[in-house]
Amino acid sequence: MISIIGIFIVLGAIAGGYLMEHGKLLVLVQPAELIIIAGAAIGTVVVANPLPTLMRLVKAMIGVVTGGAYNKAVYLDNLKMIYELFSYARKAGTAKLEEDVDHPEKSPVLSKYPKFLKSHHALQFFCDTLRMAVSGGVDPMDIDQMMEVDLEVHHRESSEPVTALTTMADSLPGLGIVAAVLGVVITMGSLGGPKEEIGHRVAAALVGTFLGILLCYGVFGPLAQAMGKQTEAEGHYFGFLRMAALGFIKGLSPMMAVELARRSIPTTVRPTFQDMEAVCRGGGKAASKAA
Repeated sequence: MISIIGIFIVLGAIAGGYLMEHGKLLVLVQPAELIIIAGAAIGTVVVANPLPTLMRLVKAMIGVVTGGAYNKAVYLDNLKMIYELFSYARKAGTAKLEEDVDHPEKSPVLSKYPKFLKSHHALQFFCDTLRMAVSGGVDPMDIDQMMEVDLEVHHRESSEPVTALTTMADSLPGLGIVAAVLGVVITMGSLGGPKEEIGHRVAAALVGTFLGILLCYGVFGPLAQAMGKQTEAEGHYFGFLRMAALGFIKGLSPMMAVELARRSIPTTVRPTFQDMEAVCRGGGKAASKAA
């Protein structure tokens, strides 16, 4: 939501300054120029990227609008889940844990956290790692290396929509020039006609250049940066799951494992130890306060 507010600030400042100079907003309303620029920009994205990347791009842009998904309350909820799962594994045994990670939707612990179950890649990453740990015969360093490879692959895939939107944003000034040139061509064909018509067509051509530059540096460029920050936040979250799994693999106690995971959380959204302890052992009161 904060990104949308920022875009409105950009557009409001430009429109406000333009009106202060006694400009007419209707002159900037040039649907044909906008269709040329926006249509060509969308076309370049479709040409350059496969369908899965385009689908992730749409989801990522929706994520920018709805806001960050990895806040303090989410981390507290996950810490509570991990603590309960590891405590359950210590009491029931690794054989029972293997059943839970094979069928997480039927797990008495994981089934209580539907948001985590809906995060398919995070669920697979976490459960596959624990499955390797409980199967036995695999060195903890080898499992850690597997997790690192998995995270590298996921990071590359998550970066593709950001790269696609950045490329589109970089193309907008050039497409604005294309729209302006087309406007000039139309203007040249109108020479000899009324001066008002020629002036209108020249203004429309200049609006094409204006829109291309504005959309690049004022809208889609910042949106691409916001998507990049969301990708980083998701990477931090997967690193958090990695540390939790690594603590379990090394045989740490449930509280020590979640503390290891807590230390990997970025400081801006990291819960305090007291918050974590209250959530894990006190029924989740701290999580409700953080939310």
